[in-house]
Amino acid sequence: MAQLRITQLKSEIGTKPDQKATLKALGLHKIRHVVIQNDSPQIRGMIKKVLHLVAVEEAK
Repeated sequence: MAQLRITQLKSEIGTKPDQKATLKALGLHKIRHVVIQNDSPQIRGMIKKVLHLVAVEEAK
């Protein structure tokens, strides 16, 4: 199964509560924090919601 490397680039300060909850659900806590998630439609939907705060690339 393909995996995605998600890096938080911007702070969650000033964002909507649902976006903060999405970052927490992805496992991100602070700027430059990196998590590896399995590629699925659910994860893609969460990434789409906070795309302006994160960077996404294929994990090797």
